[in-house]
Amino acid sequence: MTPLPALELVSLMNRYERPLVRYAQSIVGELDGARDVVQETFIKYARGSADGAPALVVGDASRHVESWLFTVTRNGALDHLRKHSRIIPMPLPDDRRSECASPDEEMANRESAEWLLRLLDALTPNQREVIRLKFQNDLSYKEIAEVTGLSATNVGFLLHVALKKLRELLHEAPLDSVPFRIRTAL
Repeated sequence: MTPLPALELVSLMNRYERPLVRYAQSIVGELDGARDVVQETFIKYARGSADGAPALVVGDASRHVESWLFTVTRNGALDHLRKHSRIIPMPLPDDRRSECASPDEEMANRESAEWLLRLLDALTPNQREVIRLKFQNDLSYKEIAEVTGLSATNVGFLLHVALKKLRELLHEAPLDSVPFRIRTAL
């Protein structure tokens, strides 16, 4: 395969970089590692590696490109996780400027996100992964099946069971423990 023209690669990166980084981060747990994984994915794609990178096209075949990118990202993130599993990260002080309108709003966002992540922690790893692929990255059952190696039927079952479990947890939670933003959305 000949190298991908620069403009096509830029277009591809503009379309898929953010969703791939978000997905990789959900696996590796940190942003820098996720960015490294996605960078390697695009390098493999640009070089047309022996992994069978599909050509960039428009239309239905572009979904094949998307599946390939998510699959390579997933494999890279799992490799990264195995490679760095013995390293204990040291948290850096949070000295970045907030984009939130106010400290109260930032606190409410964090509280809601942490509460929702705790809900997701009650799910099995397979359920968490299909939930993230479906709702964070808007992949179809078939695409999720390609990325995870599961059948589309199994993906549907995992999503059904996971959503049912999340509903149960949400209804069982004491109302005063539910963050205000989530409570008002109910």
